[in-house]
Amino acid sequence: MTLPSQAAIVVIGGGIIGCSTAYHLARDHKADVVLLEQGKLTSGSTWHAAGLVGQLRSSASITRVLKYSVDLYKGLEAETGLATGWKMTGCLRLATNADRWTEYKRLATTARSFGMDMQLLSPAEVKPMWPLMETGDLVGASWLPTDGQASPSDITQSLAKGARMHGAKLYEGVCVTGFEMKGDRITAVKTNQGDIACDKVVNCAGQWARQVGAMAGINVPLQPVKHQYIITEKIAGLATDAPTLRDPDRRTYFKEEVGGLVMGGYEPNPQAWTTGLPGGDVPDDWEFRLFDDDYDHFEQHMAQAIARVPALETVGVKQMINGPESFTPDGNFILGVAPECANMFVGAGFNAFGIASGGGAGWVLAQWVVEGEAPLDLWVVDIRRFSNLHRDRQWVCERTLEAYGKHYTIGFPHEEYVSGRPRIVSPLYERLKQRRAVFGSKLGWERPNWFAPKGVEPKDLYSMGRQNWFAAVGDEHRHVREQVGIFDQSSFAKYELSGPEAAKALDWICANDVSKPVGRLTYTQLLNTRGGIEADLTVSRLAEEKFYIVTGTGFRTHDAAWISDHIGGGLDAQLADVTEDFGTLSLMGPRARDVLSAVTNADVSNAGFPFGHVREIVIAGHTVRALRVTYVGELGWELHVPIAATGEVFDALMVAGGKHDIRPIGYRALESLRLEKGYRAWGSDITPNDTPLEAGLGWAVKLRKNTDFVGRRALEKVGGASLTKRFAGFTVDDPETVLLGRETILRDGEPVGYLTSGGYGYTVGKNIGYGYVRNADGVSDDFLASGSYELVVAMQRTPAQICLEPLYDPAMERVKA
Repeated sequence: MTLPSQAAIVVIGGGIIGCSTAYHLARDHKADVVLLEQGKLTSGSTWHAAGLVGQLRSSASITRVLKYSVDLYKGLEAETGLATGWKMTGCLRLATNADRWTEYKRLATTARSFGMDMQLLSPAEVKPMWPLMETGDLVGASWLPTDGQASPSDITQSLAKGARMHGAKLYEGVCVTGFEMKGDRITAVKTNQGDIACDKVVNCAGQWARQVGAMAGINVPLQPVKHQYIITEKIAGLATDAPTLRDPDRRTYFKEEVGGLVMGGYEPNPQAWTTGLPGGDVPDDWEFRLFDDDYDHFEQHMAQAIARVPALETVGVKQMINGPESFTPDGNFILGVAPECANMFVGAGFNAFGIASGGGAGWVLAQWVVEGEAPLDLWVVDIRRFSNLHRDRQWVCERTLEAYGKHYTIGFPHEEYVSGRPRIVSPLYERLKQRRAVFGSKLGWERPNWFAPKGVEPKDLYSMGRQNWFAAVGDEHRHVREQVGIFDQSSFAKYELSGPEAAKALDWICANDVSKPVGRLTYTQLLNTRGGIEADLTVSRLAEEKFYIVTGTGFRTHDAAWISDHIGGGLDAQLADVTEDFGTLSLMGPRARDVLSAVTNADVSNAGFPFGHVREIVIAGHTVRALRVTYVGELGWELHVPIAATGEVFDALMVAGGKHDIRPIGYRALESLRLEKGYRAWGSDITPNDTPLEAGLGWAVKLRKNTDFVGRRALEKVGGASLTKRFAGFTVDDPETVLLGRETILRDGEPVGYLTSGGYGYTVGKNIGYGYVRNADGVSDDFLASGSYELVVAMQRTPAQICLEPLYDPAMERVKA
């Protein structure tokens, strides 16, 4: 065997993800692709995967990826001649309590929003489908008939054969030892059998992906965790087409295999694989290997499984599988191009649903590699959702084990992780804690979600209905509408772009016109080549050659990388991340000007400091960047303060605001306030799948200017045509309804879309939701206005009213006061 000296694309790893990616690169893109596997195909963790294939996720895009996997597996044998072991058995998910049942009702609504028919069944309906099951404790079950199971090794071998049929070259027994680099680009893959010059590398190395990434200077934050399941002898009465079974309240799963059962589970006390090697590295020679059986640890699953399937008590165990699986700190897998290396793409960390994801993940990753851009909204799995925090191996391990332990717990709305906290705190952390702040966490930052009044425990109590903070957040909301509040938004990601050609660079990157005079601020989106919204942020011009850019906490890595990637080649413009240089205090409410004028000599009148402007002002002896902008729909300023002075400036504002009853306000009130004002949230209301025209943000796009920008051509193509989806607001009067997002929108009784976000508006006294109304023949103003609307909430239809302008201050009079 002689390796080629060069290839356009080198895929590293011969598990299901690597083989699927190579297959799609070869089949769909006719790419010159080489796949390298250090052992044999499937020999890492693919070979011992349990092989359950579910499709429904909370993201429409990821659900589409998983649905693609099922469609691929159905037809792959006909193409390659190799069986995949695919069986569309359907999947039953069991509920034994009211909260789980509510979760399933919401999931069934989500499924129908995404075009899938999930049914809810009674215990009496479940029993004939799975006669060996004990159903006495069931409230009911969900049933998704298109789910199933497959043989991981057979699927992978079939994909490998398909890849070869389409021209890919696959090599086993080739170990990658490093990379030749030129700047931030890989120019060649070094192996134990020679080097391969290449244009792009795809890191699908499974539990070795972190080590492979480290060779190129990138971070792939995953943690191998020991996962156990058993394979039983044949069980009398078990049908060969028995549905796969998930019993999350007992933390277990089952699937039929050769007349017996595969049974495993997700325990609350998982075991990380700590190898003892430097940095926790996985040994290279871990090929078709397992850990010793650990029945002591597995006993918790065995007891629960016997309670559900009593026949297990007397059946023999043929084999126990105890192998490592790669998990991530948030339970979502990892795709995309690493921010530290311009041409290494990653597909790894599949959290034990690599078989369900494999076909679709390879499909989108191949397109991403070839086009240089994700083909749909893949933010929840994008490697750029991580930050430098995720280089801490111990933190990643702790958080990953917590995520593993939540695999089968009830998914309560607004639930927060607790491990590894507090990690990053603003200078106000102790001050806000003393004021009874209840903190959440975003990309490692502690942020106040709400403030507990006296007599209320400062702690989230999760439930499926209104949670314990509902009334307190309402008080905070009203306070901002009527008086004045301070939001600690120090976690905002902040950058400076400077240089003689900074303005030229931003003119190309930004959809809105940021070439305004010094002292002006612009809200803008950053678009992909399809016209989809990759980011939305504010750009303030501090000087002719210096811009200050502010975006959301969680988008720090993503937005910086997007900007850096799209600065034109050779342009003299430098991007610097200054997030930790500035604290951010958002002073908001009708009394905001009274407070600000009491602590600065600067003119903060409407004439002297209009909306959409930025000024440097002095507060408590410190120079502060004041941005007149709002996300709550009231008069206000974002005050960007030198980080060390944040406490002093906060104290000065609190003293000056005493006469106006100023108080700190949390992020949950911020969410309620923005919903009333109709402000969109990136990642939910606006995504890479949505254009500004569809989102009702065409006013923020410089199409009237004769200036090219990323995404312009795509928008011009659809500009004259009727839009087939449009963003709209909805209100529901019923106070008992809880809107969260993904509820189905019905127009004249027919589904036309689903909510992208939802919550409660305390000023308007209604539930508020936003989403896109879809119609293949076009969505005109008349189409929107003429329909009668309902929302399906946890499988219940409830009347709704459509809103095509902001519910609060549509004329912007308060914002521009």
